[in-house]
Amino acid sequence: MFAADSSNDEKSPRGSKDKRPADGPQEDIETGDSGLDRGMSSRHLQFMAVGATIGTGLFLGIGSALAKAGPVSLLIAFIFMGTVVYSVMTSLGEMAAYIPVAGSFTAYATRFVDPALGFAMGWIYWFSWSITFALELTAAGLIIQYWSESLSIAIWIAVFWVIFTALNFLPIRWFGEIEMWFSSIKVITIIGFIIFSICINAGVGDQGYIGFSNWKNPGPFNEYMVEGDKGKFVGFWAVLVTAGFSYQGAELVGVGAGETANPSKAIPSAIRWTFWGIFVLFVATVFFVGLNVPFDLDALNTDKTDASASPLVIMVVRAGVPVLPHILNAVLLTAVLTAANSNVYSSSRIMVGLAEEGLAPQFLKRTNRIGTPYYAVILCSLLGLLGFLNLSSSGTLVFDWLLNISATASFVTWALISICHLRFQKILKVQGIDRNELPFIAPFQPWLSYYGFFFNALITLTNGFTVFIEWNTGDFFSCYISLILFIVLYVGHKLVCRTKLVPLAEADIARGRVN
Repeated sequence: MFAADSSNDEKSPRGSKDKRPADGPQEDIETGDSGLDRGMSSRHLQFMAVGATIGTGLFLGIGSALAKAGPVSLLIAFIFMGTVVYSVMTSLGEMAAYIPVAGSFTAYATRFVDPALGFAMGWIYWFSWSITFALELTAAGLIIQYWSESLSIAIWIAVFWVIFTALNFLPIRWFGEIEMWFSSIKVITIIGFIIFSICINAGVGDQGYIGFSNWKNPGPFNEYMVEGDKGKFVGFWAVLVTAGFSYQGAELVGVGAGETANPSKAIPSAIRWTFWGIFVLFVATVFFVGLNVPFDLDALNTDKTDASASPLVIMVVRAGVPVLPHILNAVLLTAVLTAANSNVYSSSRIMVGLAEEGLAPQFLKRTNRIGTPYYAVILCSLLGLLGFLNLSSSGTLVFDWLLNISATASFVTWALISICHLRFQKILKVQGIDRNELPFIAPFQPWLSYYGFFFNALITLTNGFTVFIEWNTGDFFSCYISLILFIVLYVGHKLVCRTKLVPLAEADIARGRVN
């Protein structure tokens, strides 16, 4: 799609013993103008994924989800989506541990399936994280207004844009450490909340002993949009989408594969700890919120984006502990800022991956002496300035439409990761490579990858099913514009470049492999 940079065309695989390009003098592939720095450890990968995943979806989103479907539907939705995410993460882990390259799944789609698929998948994923950066900057300003509304949101957008753009120019080791400490705050807060919830449920708060009373009245399930059992199922499927949005970001373990030291060991470890850490924290939080907060509270249905909209804060206020909402608002601010930090990182590395595969301009993969892809970071951070659109009413409409593009991008990406893994297994078989020799082996294959593909594809197609119950043209495009854009990108690249399905025997599984 883009002309290749002749000075960087031929390189030996990243991390191989022979770091000499096919032509020209030997150069260090880890730094300089030809590669990223493998300075991240397994714990850095884990906390980066946790930092991107645990955010407003968990702290704020579960409030409206609880009101829609009730506590048991919400709990089942998070457990079920956890199994889907597990299938995706193990599939990605098997490929990333064997071929740890920048932008991982974009490269896999290009090499294993079809360059057109890698093009569409990479660009829509890149845009989703870049525009989410603008969202997080805006959300940070709104959260600060919980304490004071005297300062304009524009000031905070500008301040945080400068800070997090600068952080992404630090050496990757420093970036990983900062992300780890930011993410630790959220993890510690959630653990503290779970312990506090147990105490509240046992009778410490103003409400006395709660137990499972809220599962009895108003009940375990709620009817949504239609009455009866159908309404309960509609409520469950609606919050299934919310649960999926909350898990988005877990796949960043694969995005950071190209900058990980000893990836054959670090990536499997990060996959296991990241998934189980996120899964346990999410399910426990949802369970205790459902126990202690009745789903028929008016406070759960609000358009606010600060701590007052969080069901965690609602539970604390009902328990009669006035100081904790301020603490949780500070944690919520930390959650948003950590996500913003991850947004720039992930989008810039996807951009590098696209450039490496010839699907983006080649200058975007250039790095400075410490291994930072500075052109990619600058381009991705510039999209954060779109947050200023929220300062006017007409600009807000434009921003909302841009944000809608990112809404289902992760579901599309997850489905395609499963497709890539299914192709990867066939390629290994055709090329005579034993899966048992891989650094990490995904369990229950190929059935788990089929499972992940089926449900991610189904959720992508049905995420806006409620618009068919009560038709709204704006809501229809809001729900499906991401899928429409993906199809346009795929078909457009296919028509222009005339790409074909990559033959199994010719698929490139050597470039970027670390032995």
